[in-house]
Amino acid sequence: MNLPQIIIAFLAAQTFIQVPGPNPILMCGTPGAWDESVIEACDAIKDGGRYYLFYHGVPKDKARWGAGGYRLGLATALHPLGPWTKLGDRPVLDVGPAGSWDDHHVACAMIVKEAPGKYIMWYSGYNRAEQEKPKPAQHISKWDIGLAFASKPEGPWTKYEKNPILHDFGYVGGVVKRNGRFFLYTEHPIGSTAPDYGPISVATADKPEGPWTVWKDNPALPSGEKGAWDDGGCSEAEVFWRDGLFHLFYGGAKEYQPRMKTRESIGYASSRDGFHFTRHAANPIAPREAQPNAAALAEVHTLVEPPFIYAFHTLRYIDPAHVPRARGRTSVLEDIGVQVLATRRPFTLPMPVMTLNSLAAGAATELGDCPPICLSNITRVSLSIECKFAATARKGLTLRVRGSSDGLAYDGADILTCDLDCRAGGVNRKSVELKSKPPFIKVLVENGDEREPARQIKVTATLGG
Repeated sequence: MNLPQIIIAFLAAQTFIQVPGPNPILMCGTPGAWDESVIEACDAIKDGGRYYLFYHGVPKDKARWGAGGYRLGLATALHPLGPWTKLGDRPVLDVGPAGSWDDHHVACAMIVKEAPGKYIMWYSGYNRAEQEKPKPAQHISKWDIGLAFASKPEGPWTKYEKNPILHDFGYVGGVVKRNGRFFLYTEHPIGSTAPDYGPISVATADKPEGPWTVWKDNPALPSGEKGAWDDGGCSEAEVFWRDGLFHLFYGGAKEYQPRMKTRESIGYASSRDGFHFTRHAANPIAPREAQPNAAALAEVHTLVEPPFIYAFHTLRYIDPAHVPRARGRTSVLEDIGVQVLATRRPFTLPMPVMTLNSLAAGAATELGDCPPICLSNITRVSLSIECKFAATARKGLTLRVRGSSDGLAYDGADILTCDLDCRAGGVNRKSVELKSKPPFIKVLVENGDEREPARQIKVTATLGG
């Protein structure tokens, strides 16, 4: 068997079992925030027992935040599925001063820990003068690549004084260091396959700042063949090296007009040399249809913790009316989600369903407060509820579970009810197995005490497959 046949055999045999996360895991900011308008996924890393999720966002309040577009933000968590907490109330990397190469957008961060206390960020930047130029009919968009450095993921991040390091090379998706050589993967040329989409291209260098050599035979991953699910091209693609292969996870587009109606799912490809990638035989490995109300799973970035691959992505919606946790928000166009890809069975996956600092006396949550939990690839489910009660509390909580066939409309009757007894002044926890397994579930929590709020409520679904 020759090398291409070996790769094809590997791709055909590789298993990916899709389990949508408790989405959205990160949402647009509150009114007036720097990321109020839209947020999109960047890199996710683990460092020192904590997880870091970089993203770029856009403000609505131009009077407060200036005329620039995308800035880079950061959220942290103790588990890949969250709960995620945004770091501070400002970007970790802002647009440059007027007239600079990145004075309009900074986006698409990719982080590499080069050594203890040395973190390197590659990012894409865009100049306002470029924004104002007449655009060709093909909608080609020219973004440059820059570097920033920090001693820890939280920053402060300092931009490289000789930025940009690479001109007109698109949206950064992934960086791999292999045998002392850096491989930089981007979506480029942007707009060459569909508006805002393109193939995946690669450049290499011996040092982070370059000089960078763009591979003469790009693209490394072209758009799919005409009629295919990804014939509109790709959004950003994360690449990593493991077990003798370069692994590439990407958002593959099926073009619709206008551009925001383009449908996008997650695909996978692999390469031995980092230049020639072969698509998985069963692509898309994570179709958008598994995520209720998803128009697109875009800008894919991965974090590997065997047997799971956590594929973080921008989550674009079909219908704003069905977006979970939308109460009080001014924008529900795009958030950030995650698809869990199990690479073998059996597996056990704990998934946070609801985290509440407080639930008022006599109050109850609504279905819109809970993300849809997909059970399509799940064979066993248990739910646990935990709460800290006030010293004068007298009644406990009730957990109710509702089922759905499509993840959008939920039954009016409970398929499970679980009472958590009050432990005045202490913490109580209870677990129960879910016998009925509809395609989707959501939970409701009621505080039975009419005088005291319930605090530190956590509901977790443990999914087995």
